Amino acid sequence: MTTDSPVTLITGTRKGIGRFLVGHYLAKGHTVVGCSRENPDWQAEGYAHYRADVADEKAVLAMFSDVGKRFGRLDHLINNAGIASMNHVLLTPMETVHAVLNTNVVGTFLFCREAARLMQKRKHGRIVNFSTVATPLKLEGEAVYAASKAAIVSLTEVLARELAPLGITVNAVGPTPVETDLIRTVPKEKMDRLLSRQAIPRFGTFEDIANVIDFYLRPESGFVTGQNLYLGGV
Repeated sequence: MTTDSPVTLITGTRKGIGRFLVGHYLAKGHTVVGCSRENPDWQAEGYAHYRADVADEKAVLAMFSDVGKRFGRLDHLINNAGIASMNHVLLTPMETVHAVLNTNVVGTFLFCREAARLMQKRKHGRIVNFSTVATPLKLEGEAVYAASKAAIVSLTEVLARELAPLGITVNAVGPTPVETDLIRTVPKEKMDRLLSRQAIPRFGTFEDIANVIDFYLRPESGFVTGQNLYLGGV
């Protein structure tokens, strides 16, 4: 089938920021497509879910093939899926290194590439990647995570140039810590020290992140590409 409403694909939608963004864009009248490694325990009208690991090329190719057939278009890609590591480098096993890089870097690359192939058919598209304030703040204990997101900033900047002739913009948003399950496991003293390094020393919210993404997706933002916006005044 084809749809007249914008089709927005969001990765990592089972919970957290991804789940919030599903509801956010459904409320705006988008047809929303999402994916995660495990099926969510919820459903929503106008939402189509795929079970896929973002770093599994075979699964990603099959997913995009089906999206193209079902919806006939792809307008927006939001690369939300990501995992973090909060270990001192001397305590970080290679299994963790590979997991972080595969999800955060390989997964983002795969989805950008395949999304662009669908978007180029209509000479229009918006891609939004996720960086993190852990990179500019050089957060101790997050070497692999910060490095993976530094790669996303570079990837965003290069893809912006490569995809501009196809009518596709590529930008990134760098959230501050948001009160999710992952953050709640971090000692309060460590989190307070981190927040104090921001110009606005508070946790970010899902709404803060959605506000930046909304700006990138606007039709009027067609001249904005290759940008990375860190939240919180970092």
